Amino acid sequence: MTALGTHATDAQLLQEVESALQHALAEHPLAPRLREAMQYATLAGGKRVRPVLTLRACEAVGGQRADAVHAAIALEMIHCFSLVHDDLPALDNDDLRRGRPTTHKAHGEALAILAGDALTSVAVEVALESRLRPAEIARELASATTAMISGQVYDTLGGFPGTPDAGAKLRLIHDHKTGALIRCACRMGALCGTPDEARLQALSVYGDAMGLMFQVVDDILDETQSTEHLGKAAGKDQDAGKLTYPGVFGIEESRRHVAELLETALGALRPLGPAAEPLRSMAQQLATRTR
Repeated sequence: MTALGTHATDAQLLQEVESALQHALAEHPLAPRLREAMQYATLAGGKRVRPVLTLRACEAVGGQRADAVHAAIALEMIHCFSLVHDDLPALDNDDLRRGRPTTHKAHGEALAILAGDALTSVAVEVALESRLRPAEIARELASATTAMISGQVYDTLGGFPGTPDAGAKLRLIHDHKTGALIRCACRMGALCGTPDEARLQALSVYGDAMGLMFQVVDDILDETQSTEHLGKAAGKDQDAGKLTYPGVFGIEESRRHVAELLETALGALRPLGPAAEPLRSMAQQLATRTR
């Protein structure tokens, strides 16, 4: 646990996440080509928002982030699996991810599919190594993974329940596709600490707001930034006819959505006091990011 009144820097947490991911993939028994593809998909940098949220949420409820490392990297493996499969020709058919060729472009489609599959199963094994509440951690991870996949179905294939309008469809897509894993990060972090029901609920509300805000900002950047700046294809969702916040509400109204969601996230943290200051900073940073 960090000393009273101090918090680890983002750089420290990123290093902890990178080291744990490298170790987990190096030590796990895997076919050599499979390991190489999984490392390519997982160790390519990225913002690491989800594992850092997991570690920060653990500390916000009085836990030690060392107890949350397994949950954090398990969640990042699930996120990376989702990116590998989203990029495949059958889904988003993307050539670029994090500024370099997507996994199926670098390693072939068959190995990319298998690497994504293996990241899912290894993630569950890693989650079950958590020191505190391993079964609850694994259950949260599995449930969020299923919800994320449902969101991808809504986004790619449609088939919405009932007859929602465009705004309701957007919310359903993003609450599942992006929001589920971010909410899971906050809840798993809390479960790795010393939560009571009130603090777990506060972090669930925070995670819900953060998940939707993250995706609305993504939609805005997709229409306002270049491919070179983002490190992935810009404008692709709109070109493919997918629902986006700017497409439905316009840029300025989408920015108002971001401001409202930021206020909701910050409000949810008030009962947690100074221990949640890093989570407040993350919310503000993610609301104003440019990539």
